[in-house]
Amino acid sequence: MFTEKELRFIQRLDLCRLATVYPDCRPHVVPVNYVYLDGKFYIGVDWESRKVRNIQRNNKVALVIDLYKPNRGILVEGEAELIDRGEEFRRVYRIFYEKFTWVRADPWDEGEAPFIAVKPVKKVSWGIK
Repeated sequence: MFTEKELRFIQRLDLCRLATVYPDCRPHVVPVNYVYLDGKFYIGVDWESRKVRNIQRNNKVALVIDLYKPNRGILVEGEAELIDRGEEFRRVYRIFYEKFTWVRADPWDEGEAPFIAVKPVKKVSWGIK
């Protein structure tokens, strides 16, 4: 789905803005850390978060990874699922634990907090050369 240049851009960064939808169809957009692995974006969240509640009602999401100077980025539309157990969870958790100090400062076990796994279905990029 992504070009080699887009993949390098995605792998170089670790912050995106995730958009979910409230029950009344208003957008909810927040900055979140991510990792991209095996064709999916993974985002660590708490069970009590608005993002999780929105995804439980509507799994359609969007995320933007961008830089302002020079202006370049990728908009991804996708379908989300919550992963809180199993091999996929453990593999992603190990990467998050190694990459982000906030995970090491407050670690969690299976079942305590999920990852949002976003499978891209459409993308648009700009300024990535």
